[in-house]
Amino acid sequence: MPSLTLPECARYIPPPETKEDLEFADLPIIDLSKAHTPEGRTELYPQLRDALRTHGFIYAINHGYTQAQRDRIFDIAGVPFNDVSPDEKRTYTADVEKVGYYAGYKPRQFWKVDTENQILDQIEHYAINLDIAKRPHPTAVRPFLPEINDFTRHNHFNILHPILRLIALSLELPEETLVEKHNFDRTGETSVRFMKYYRRSTDDEEKSKNVWLKGHTDIGSITILWSQPIGGLQIMAPDGKWKWVRHIDNGLVINTGDMMTFLTGGYYKPTIHRVIQPPSDQRAYDRLGAYYFAMPDNDVRLLPCAESPVLKRVGIERQCPDEDAPSCEAWRKGRTVAYGRVDLKKGVESGVEEEVIEGIVVKHYN
Repeated sequence: MPSLTLPECARYIPPPETKEDLEFADLPIIDLSKAHTPEGRTELYPQLRDALRTHGFIYAINHGYTQAQRDRIFDIAGVPFNDVSPDEKRTYTADVEKVGYYAGYKPRQFWKVDTENQILDQIEHYAINLDIAKRPHPTAVRPFLPEINDFTRHNHFNILHPILRLIALSLELPEETLVEKHNFDRTGETSVRFMKYYRRSTDDEEKSKNVWLKGHTDIGSITILWSQPIGGLQIMAPDGKWKWVRHIDNGLVINTGDMMTFLTGGYYKPTIHRVIQPPSDQRAYDRLGAYYFAMPDNDVRLLPCAESPVLKRVGIERQCPDEDAPSCEAWRKGRTVAYGRVDLKKGVESGVEEEVIEGIVVKHYN
């Protein structure tokens, strides 16, 4: 009979929530428990559609994990950073520019945050493919792989797939249209990612104007962020202003990325967001996070779902001619290899920098 005793690790003790008077984004809250029935999905998909088309972000609650399960994941999230030696970390650090995906560690000072002032990031992350056995892991992480596997499956089947069904319904497509492009047992780079944002020097904060990760859009289709108590995430609101994302205990913050824009013919735009220095009453803490970055299977071509009656009515905003549409793998490799590594060019719009991936202009926002 298997043991019911879980491997031990240090507890993550969250800091108090900020007391600062911040301008928070007014994001809608979606109750995912309603997505289990046809009636519930019929109720939810207009809410999701309007929220994503207006804000690009939503909060989600009642996703199936208890507060205790969520807290345990944040305990485990600290293990790759706190319990693995620098030498072992180097062994499990991916050659991102060669392979075109994040797996294992991305070290600190890998991305350019401010090209002009040569400011590099202070973000360390550990990425785990949805097939957790696909690549090896550090010794300290291995006892926790069964729980990480459960977490991966929960994100994929109980959060991602319900969201994809709601998006399909909003396009008047069969419910499984997008689910069939996001399989669990096909080759792809959907991953769990644990991220730790380390505090920066006063000099770096001044030179980068407190920006830790400049405004960008995510590479994949859907990003699931498990709400974290330390502030820093901001979204570009419909009025063009940066607004803070509020923490919700055991809540999720979900947004769309580049690949969803391809697949929905521009109906759902990729969400512009950034990370800045936390509020002053939380600056004594490093910022720990748990994420699920979803992408379609590697061989999926990023073509719009032109059969959608909705897209036929409103029109398709193609990112490129259909014959030039990249595969998921090509887009992921192109953006991953370039992100934070290449020197960006100033765009036509004020405060916007640009790069070209697969013949398509990608914008970054300051």
